[in-house]
Amino acid sequence: MGVMSTERRRRGLAAIAAIAAIAALGMFVPVAHAQSVPDDFVVAAVNDRVPELKRLLAAGADPDMRDRNGDPVLVLAVRAGNAATVDVLLGARANVNARTGFGDNALMTAALGGRLDLVQKLRARGADVNQSGWTALIYAATGGHDDIARYLLAEGADIDAASPNGTTALMMAAREGKRSTAELLIARGADVNRRNENGASALDWARRAKEPALVLRLQRAGAR
Repeated sequence: MGVMSTERRRRGLAAIAAIAAIAALGMFVPVAHAQSVPDDFVVAAVNDRVPELKRLLAAGADPDMRDRNGDPVLVLAVRAGNAATVDVLLGARANVNARTGFGDNALMTAALGGRLDLVQKLRARGADVNQSGWTALIYAATGGHDDIARYLLAEGADIDAASPNGTTALMMAAREGKRSTAELLIARGADVNRRNENGASALDWARRAKEPALVLRLQRAGAR
């Protein structure tokens, strides 16, 4: 009896720990007969359950629904790489420029994740390439995604757009050691002498990242 009681207690504690872990990630536990429509909708989007998503939308679900962390479902779908779900949400006219509490939107998320296909889909639906604050180009540079950087620049992205702390795409490329992206931005005319609020420039970041070839390239472009 004592062994059985101990085993049940162990299983109970394990279940509680699992639920807590899922909650900490902003996910939802599928409990039969207890989920609300918002929970169902978020789970369907995150797990790319397109038929269920379409059913909920047909029943009146809001394509701009947010999860319990306040993140738009469209951003969640992009973050998960669920192209089919993104198509459904865009078809339902989800707000492509809706932001998370941290200021990220779907375009920025796709750019950071290296998903040119999603970047193009979102842009075709009116995603802003020059929103205030951090931008998709800065995020693309951070991830070293040259194809996305080229596309965003062709779409009119401001090459020297700065985040609230003065960080530019070139600075982030240098900071992360993304040499080819940095060279692309330099070739396209990025200001090599811009500095952030702490006085750091792309040249400073390249030195800190121990990228001598990039340091030389920046210096040849006039960085000082």
